[in-house]
Amino acid sequence: MTLRRTLDFLLFDWLEVETLNQRPRFADHSRETFDAVLQTCERIARDKYAPHNRTVDTQEPHFDGERVVLPEATHAAHRAYAESGMLAAAQDYAIGGMQLPYSVQAAANSFFAMASVSINASLLTTGNANLLMVHGTPLQQQVFAHNEFSGRWAGTMCLSEPQAGSSLGDITTRAVPDGEAFAADPLGPRYRLVGHKMWISAGDHELTENIVHIVLAKIPDEHGRLPAGTRGISLFIVPKHMVDEHGQLTGVRNDVALAGLNHKLGWRGTTNTLLNFGEGKYPVDGRAGAVAYLVGQPGEGLRCMFHMMNEARIGVGMAATMLGMAGYHASLDYARNRSQGRPVGATGKDAAKPPVRIIEHTDVKRMLLAQKAYCEGALALELYCARLVDEQHTADAATADVARLLLEVLTPIAKSWPSEWCLEANSLAIQVHGGYGYTRDFPVEQYWRDNRLNMIHEGTHGIQAADLLGRKVLMEQGRGLQLLTERIHATVAKACDVAALQNHASALKLAWQQVLHATELAWSAGDPRLALANAVPYLQAFGHVVMAWIWLDLACCAATKAAQDAYSSSTGVSYANAYFYAYELPKIGAWLQVVEHCDLTCANMPEDRF
Repeated sequence: MTLRRTLDFLLFDWLEVETLNQRPRFADHSRETFDAVLQTCERIARDKYAPHNRTVDTQEPHFDGERVVLPEATHAAHRAYAESGMLAAAQDYAIGGMQLPYSVQAAANSFFAMASVSINASLLTTGNANLLMVHGTPLQQQVFAHNEFSGRWAGTMCLSEPQAGSSLGDITTRAVPDGEAFAADPLGPRYRLVGHKMWISAGDHELTENIVHIVLAKIPDEHGRLPAGTRGISLFIVPKHMVDEHGQLTGVRNDVALAGLNHKLGWRGTTNTLLNFGEGKYPVDGRAGAVAYLVGQPGEGLRCMFHMMNEARIGVGMAATMLGMAGYHASLDYARNRSQGRPVGATGKDAAKPPVRIIEHTDVKRMLLAQKAYCEGALALELYCARLVDEQHTADAATADVARLLLEVLTPIAKSWPSEWCLEANSLAIQVHGGYGYTRDFPVEQYWRDNRLNMIHEGTHGIQAADLLGRKVLMEQGRGLQLLTERIHATVAKACDVAALQNHASALKLAWQQVLHATELAWSAGDPRLALANAVPYLQAFGHVVMAWIWLDLACCAATKAAQDAYSSSTGVSYANAYFYAYELPKIGAWLQVVEHCDLTCANMPEDRF
């Protein structure tokens, strides 16, 4: 089954995105326009991205003393993507956008992630520009965001520092007002920024004429002291090259210097950098300090940045999903063509018979079915979240608020679950290939290396788990969790009307009750140390039950006549659903047991006993 066929089922049969065309924002669209976008992106990904995935892995970015050098294939792919208009696909017509539903945009972008995830670094540019469209001034939007949407400039997000990592409250990058008239700059209150930022993806390159860095920094008090914690963090625009209020380059280089390139396990086609801000290598007006423009109000930087971070987390989940999907399709093709061994019959193996294709062996089928369940299920989850984004932006106020809360609860799962289980799919893809799987003669080892980064990108499992159990399931008196419960129960009710799915409906209902019970027990003492001691097992169990819900809902959809016409039983949705309930859902018991008992084995382990 092709990716396009899967996307068609998910978008048009399951999520019913064509109904969005009834809303004013999407009224100009139809199934034909959506199909045209998908076809265009599929073609560009096939022609400009996929043939060069190995090239960008072996020809890593390097610094020649003056600039970062990338393969020409990367430049060509970036040009093709920018010219397609996909950077601004969801934006207003007035600024060159297509007013495309985010769910369709996300589906179209999946082709690029599957073809070559490290060539396609557009996620950061669109996320950066989207943040400015919400929190920036009108002129900041016009000068910076609009040029990013056009592909003329690129964008980054600069959070981490060498000494702080994910602990953003400990950042030391500082920003001080640039002169007495700092507040009068038309591009925003002007500061001078000094500090170091680490792990900055796409932090330096020559793909575009400028790079717009979105940077977290702290404004010191009158005594020069930085505020403690995250509440004192502010957000700034720091362009690589200085620009005027008309969006034209002034010819002056801002004081942002590449300190070094990080050489990574995967995603080697995207530069990953250590950037020095304000060290004086490129002084502006004869002085050290990177020129920076405040976004929003002082001290509200993290709140603004979360707009970009949540979008990026869903994007990372999609990247992980599509890397898993790439490995699944590669191993499926290999299994259908590789002959080896003989199946076990009622009387054992018959050595006189010729070898069979390995897809005929039960254990190979198990590994392929696991990959299908992980990757197609994860794709459904990501698109479900994208559909919620459309609801949040274009539905009536009550429906939009429901979508907002559901996204709050589901975002940690959308990021973390594919990062773990689609990586496992990549491991199984290598296993299907046998010894050939860990050679560079086949692509699956690269898919695994690329995907291993996604468990760290945009917050580790530990961070996502603490966010889910420590904040998301509790926020607004647990309303988001209640809304998810209602959706799960609605799927259970639908499945009870399908004879083949009734047992799965019962299993899902019971599993979700276990999650709710574990949530209550974890917080029964009101002690965050006890509640969060096993936040990661909680995240794993929660994610698996969410995925069981997704698969059951897909199975209900596929069981209807309308869906069968487009997505017949030959595509295996019922088998993937059955696999998940038989092999995956039972795992939640072990995960939830330590949560329910607030087990402190790990928390209480003395350091000197390791």
